[in-house]
Amino acid sequence: MTTPDISSLLFDSTLSTDLKKITEKVIANERISLNEGVLLYEKGELGFLGTLANYIREKKNGNNVYFNRNFHIEPTNICVFDCKFCSYSRLLKNKEEGWELSEEEILNLVRKYDGKPVTEVHIVGGVHPKMGLMYFANLIKKIKDIRPDIHVKAFTAVELDYMCRKAKVTYEEGLRILKDHGQNSLPGGGAEIFDETIRKEICEDKCTAAEWLEIHETAHKLGMPSNATMLYGHLETYTHRVDHMNRLRELQDKTNGFNTFIPLKFRNGGNQMSHLSESTVIEDLRNYAVARIFMDNFGHVKAYWPMIGRTTAQLSLAFGVDDIDGTIDDSTKIYTMAGSEEQSPALTTQQLVEMIKQVGRTPIERDTLYNVITDYSDYDFSREDVTS
Repeated sequence: MTTPDISSLLFDSTLSTDLKKITEKVIANERISLNEGVLLYEKGELGFLGTLANYIREKKNGNNVYFNRNFHIEPTNICVFDCKFCSYSRLLKNKEEGWELSEEEILNLVRKYDGKPVTEVHIVGGVHPKMGLMYFANLIKKIKDIRPDIHVKAFTAVELDYMCRKAKVTYEEGLRILKDHGQNSLPGGGAEIFDETIRKEICEDKCTAAEWLEIHETAHKLGMPSNATMLYGHLETYTHRVDHMNRLRELQDKTNGFNTFIPLKFRNGGNQMSHLSESTVIEDLRNYAVARIFMDNFGHVKAYWPMIGRTTAQLSLAFGVDDIDGTIDDSTKIYTMAGSEEQSPALTTQQLVEMIKQVGRTPIERDTLYNVITDYSDYDFSREDVTS
């Protein structure tokens, strides 16, 4: 696909001088500033933002839309922390409302995929005081014994901070132990919003923004890539969003260890912030677009389809997004418990491919590190079983 020409925006009489300057920077492949990022949120119309974001995503990734064959394991929703936005976790005193999978139950979930072409297991959950660093290190080793080829993406920085503090090891020591036992990368959860004032109000007792960034920087130095997230649509302002993305952008300049950026929509079901309204679909799309424009050193921007629903995920592919995650296989409750559109989040590979093709994009199955596994442009699904 030919990258679209956006130079006509420079001659649009309805466009402000400030927005034209940003357009000139995008055309010249120059970085926009924090103030310009805020300006995009405040003054950029949806169509304008989409045009710029789509130009960048096609320049970086052509017409491709990436997905992978993955499944999630959530060992427990018992958690020592009390985040106000969380609908998922249960405090230890409310243990009867939670779950705690045994090691054998977890390993049986892995065995369920014997003979199936999944490439990644995603392991996150509550921060349980009895599930420590060596428990999880040994669990990962047993997972690798069952499935040596699978990529283990595990534990948010919040989980890792607690594990390391409880085990009385440094972040580097803890991550090295996990890596030596078979962990390959980190997910991006727990970042929420880095602004210290907002963080104190919505998740005061979990790791700080500085600690989150230190853990990911340490992982990158050890050769463990990671993802990055931002929770938006609650108490934060546009300035807070841009500040958050800028801190990630600066760390990416330093390490180049982030695979993708994932804006995560605040869902208000069943949590302590249920009085807040959720962002609209239009605001969701604007946010994806600004993220793609601002995060110039990130190769990919992902829309997590179980959280926003299939239709919005399809729309996002015209607003800077080039990844919609994976097959999931109905194994995650983090967003379903908060009222997301997808209450049984599972898609077959064929369904994902059709979803991408419906909006004129090219479906590409990737591994966790964005190496291409299969181009599904002209794939004949009748020739094999692709039900996972």
